[in-house]
Amino acid sequence: MTEGPAPIISFDDFLKVDIRVGRIVEAAPFPEARKPALRLVIDFGEEIGRKKSSAQITKHYEPQALIGRQVLAVVNFPPRQIGPMMSEVLTLGVPDGENEVVMLKPDLDVPLGGRLF
Repeated sequence: MTEGPAPIISFDDFLKVDIRVGRIVEAAPFPEARKPALRLVIDFGEEIGRKKSSAQITKHYEPQALIGRQVLAVVNFPPRQIGPMMSEVLTLGVPDGENEVVMLKPDLDVPLGGRLF
């Protein structure tokens, strides 16, 4: 993680990052990851479909409790190999006071695939 504010970017640069809302449909421990993580399958609706993600969220979240939860994720980064799994999206979160990840989600239930703007 970086300290201080990030460099200034243009609004057009921000629009290149495609952040969408999805619903977690599968969650399981991911013991093959180097750091404690969960393996997620997130449904982003008809246009994008279901995508896999590895998320280092084991401190605050149990896999079964995540099923049905809406989350925000970057869907247009290239896939990344995490152990034996190809992570297809970056699930977004922010650090708590102990630097553990707290996932981002909409306050209200919204249509799957909705784009952050």
